[in-house]
Amino acid sequence: MASGFFALLDDISALVKVSAASLDDVPAQVAKTTGKVSGIVIDDTAVTPKYVVGLDPSRELSIIYRIAKKSLVNKILILSPAALLLGYFAPWAITPILMLGGAYLCFEGYEKVHSMFSPHHDVDVESDQVQTITPEELEEERVASAVRTDIILSAEIMAIAYSQVTGQPVINQIAVMLAVAVFITVAVYGFVGLIVKADDIGVHLAQEKYGPATRKFGRGLVKFMPRFLSILSYVGTAAMLWVGAEIILHGIPFTAHLLHELELALANIPALGWLAKVLVCAIAGLIIGFVVEKLVLLVKKVLGKDK
Repeated sequence: MASGFFALLDDISALVKVSAASLDDVPAQVAKTTGKVSGIVIDDTAVTPKYVVGLDPSRELSIIYRIAKKSLVNKILILSPAALLLGYFAPWAITPILMLGGAYLCFEGYEKVHSMFSPHHDVDVESDQVQTITPEELEEERVASAVRTDIILSAEIMAIAYSQVTGQPVINQIAVMLAVAVFITVAVYGFVGLIVKADDIGVHLAQEKYGPATRKFGRGLVKFMPRFLSILSYVGTAAMLWVGAEIILHGIPFTAHLLHELELALANIPALGWLAKVLVCAIAGLIIGFVVEKLVLLVKKVLGKDK
């Protein structure tokens, strides 16, 4: 009886050692996953500031916190378990789901590009509608819109995180995915918060109580931020197209092979290879977005909703 008890303790000790050794790999796997999702992180960071532009400056950080909290909850309680369950019961479904999310990103990106070059005739109507809702309602609308976009990007992030730990022990998979969820959410929304409050920081630094160099920097920061936000908006749109198309192209064996061949052809100049891939994916994203928009319009017409 005693020997059986000590044998059980030995087994438990061995299991703990294996688990600890496995968890030692978590930081490396988190770092690897973060590199893999860098494009999506850029997209998320570039897209989010637009949701607080034009709202009460005193509410900016509160709005970002609300979006970040919902993003983290979605990653931890919905998307991570969904990825683990799909990976176990239906791994074949992960790629098609990712591709659908990619198509949505292409559609959103195409809509933004289209609106830049084709001003709508109903702009005044839309601005009238904006004026008839309260600031609280506008805030709720912005938060809901941000969360919708974020959940697509977060789903891509968690699916990619899962793909990096496939075949690892379950405890390792859970640890990596939770670490990725927390790290990326804090990094993205912390940086977004810094971006949207940078002009306030500039105003503070421009006060007379600081030295000439500090005041000059503060005034420069205030002048620079509107341009930076405008550039960031364009970067966010480009990233939507690039990330969405890359997900779709990697989901199709033929196009995935072509992308790989493109990278190999420019392997001696990594920066040029990366830029070429991004450009190809962005153009493909525009085409995919155009097709998706036509399909959406066709479905609305068939259903009698295009009135």
